[in-house]
Amino acid sequence: MRYRHIAAHTAFVVAFLAASAVFLAPAVKADDAPKDVKGLYLMSDYPAVTLRPGETSTISLRLQNYDMAPERLGLSVTGVPTGWTATLLGGGQPVAAAMPATDSSVSLSLRLDVPKNAAMGTQTLTVAATGNSTNLQLPIAVTLAKDLPAKLSVTPQLPELRGTSKSSFEYQLSIKNDSGKKLTVSLSAHAPENFDASFTEQYGTQELNAVPIDAGQSKDVKLKITPPNTAAAGDYKVTARVAAEDASATTDLGLDITGQPRLDVSGREGLVSTRASAGQQTSVPVVITNTGTAPADDVELSGSAPSGWKVTFDPKTVDRIAPNDNKEVQALITPTDKAIAGDYVTTIRAAARGESASANFRVTVTTSTMWGIAGVGIIGVALLVMVGAVARFGRR
Repeated sequence: MRYRHIAAHTAFVVAFLAASAVFLAPAVKADDAPKDVKGLYLMSDYPAVTLRPGETSTISLRLQNYDMAPERLGLSVTGVPTGWTATLLGGGQPVAAAMPATDSSVSLSLRLDVPKNAAMGTQTLTVAATGNSTNLQLPIAVTLAKDLPAKLSVTPQLPELRGTSKSSFEYQLSIKNDSGKKLTVSLSAHAPENFDASFTEQYGTQELNAVPIDAGQSKDVKLKITPPNTAAAGDYKVTARVAAEDASATTDLGLDITGQPRLDVSGREGLVSTRASAGQQTSVPVVITNTGTAPADDVELSGSAPSGWKVTFDPKTVDRIAPNDNKEVQALITPTDKAIAGDYVTTIRAAARGESASANFRVTVTTSTMWGIAGVGIIGVALLVMVGAVARFGRR
């Protein structure tokens, strides 16, 4: 009996869940089903605008085709007040017809030239798109007002950049004029002390102080920030500002400057001269200093000297020099055996991670002492021979 009760209970639960699924499934499917849209539409994001007399403004329009065969549509504007000029533009030029492809759209603009003496108030203009089987009309309400606030926005493509103090940081900025009129937008940037800031065209090198932007349009410019070579590693902030009339907008930009080693080569206590004998090795102390903001790793030493000379180092490579620290190495310089007495120049170089530095050392070469003794001996022998000759022939 117990097993029958459990089986009956289980069958009831299964039947209940199945019935629930039957009722719930259609509801979920109905909610998720997309709405069917089909037809031709003439639309505008802003079918009611406020303009200022005496200025030219544009209103964006578009013809949208949803799942319909392409059809040629003639374009017209009616209800234009006396003295006003209304022009329909497509691709930047006046157009009289448009033909959107299936499931596509055509962008249009309605340019309005309003005279300065136009009366205040609201006028309704009607944009029409007419075809063989289509008659679309879009009312546009245009209200005239004496003063309209300008509105600007500025958006960086990449607000944070990283590099060394030798890098140039270039930010792409998009400036949008959300006003109903054309504006001349001034450009400025507030950067840390000794940082250079300049605006240029997006594709070009011409520096800019201001750019004209049509109503409702955007323009891209490039802000170039060049830090000084002495800039320490760290995070820096730059504020870009755009302004026109009584409107302004700002955006904050970040610079992450990484450390950079900077090398300097000199002699001990600044001495860059030494004396050497022809054919004999001379050890010259060389001091490598890192004046940068990051450690200099694997600093390699090299040298160049007159032909036939030898220049080696002990050690040849310095593993690491910390910022504001120095290491001393020995430059082993050996003039050629045939070097004539005089002053010569040997160049010592240090290089690490693309950084390099060099210094010229003056080497004064003297002839060997042995050759000096030999010379004295030769002179002495010559004198003795001369004295003997005088004594011998003088008696005759």
